[in-house]
Amino acid sequence: MIVHKNTRLLPKQKLDIFDKYHNRNKKVTELADEYHVSRVTIYKILRQVRVREYLPKKSINRRYRTVQYGIKRLAKIERKLELKLKNEARRYNKSYPGEMVHVDTVRLPLLRGESKVTHKHQYLFVGIDDYSRELYAAIMPDKTSNSARDFLDQMLEECPYTIECIYSDNGTEYKGNLLEHPFMLTCKQYKVQQRFTKVKTPQTNGKAERVIRTLKSMWHRKEEFTSREHRKLSLNRFINYYNTVKPHASLEKKTPLEVLIGYFYEGATINFNLKSVNNAWVSYTLDISFV
Repeated sequence: MIVHKNTRLLPKQKLDIFDKYHNRNKKVTELADEYHVSRVTIYKILRQVRVREYLPKKSINRRYRTVQYGIKRLAKIERKLELKLKNEARRYNKSYPGEMVHVDTVRLPLLRGESKVTHKHQYLFVGIDDYSRELYAAIMPDKTSNSARDFLDQMLEECPYTIECIYSDNGTEYKGNLLEHPFMLTCKQYKVQQRFTKVKTPQTNGKAERVIRTLKSMWHRKEEFTSREHRKLSLNRFINYYNTVKPHASLEKKTPLEVLIGYFYEGATINFNLKSVNNAWVSYTLDISFV
């Protein structure tokens, strides 16, 4: 006999309850307290035993016990997962550089020796190209729309391709009154389309969220900064390392620079000459030749 894992009372206990109620003059309230169930349950058990329906019923649906049903069920789940992955690929993987750049902001902790009374927190602005994973980042004094505009100006100046769309959360540094919001006005000036995450779902901006975690773990927590200028210099070094040296699993172990050169110079042979200072990659030269 198979008993459900959530069954509170076994058939023998139900028979005992029936016996105590009819033959030992136990009250329903006493039985409920003894077996830790409600009085409604006790009345239900008394009815079941009276008509001899206190044993678990066996299912007559045999398809759940067959291998064929299990295989069909697994195949159905597999098709659903495959369709979901295809939909996610269409949504998130862009087809050329600049088609969409994800941006986000995070507050940086105070440095050792700094006080909350005399020092204000700085903010890290990041932008990452959806296609190549090329990283842009800058440390700003605050989280205002003016700082967001300055970061956008920096990206537009440094970026070798046209940025068509900026994807961000609904923070006030990125979204506001179009007639007076500095960041939105700059987007309009350079014909950069803006798209936003759903309200209260910043996780949909996953690429920016992920690169911020990478910056925290591989850069900010790995080094002790002596000053704010030192931190800015260290950030620039890490950006160079991230874009030119670090292989990315999502890019088939390539770097963002390799992906960009492969896109713009298809069929070219690329040789990197990297220079380092204090074990931090800070500059490089390229030799590009065509077969």
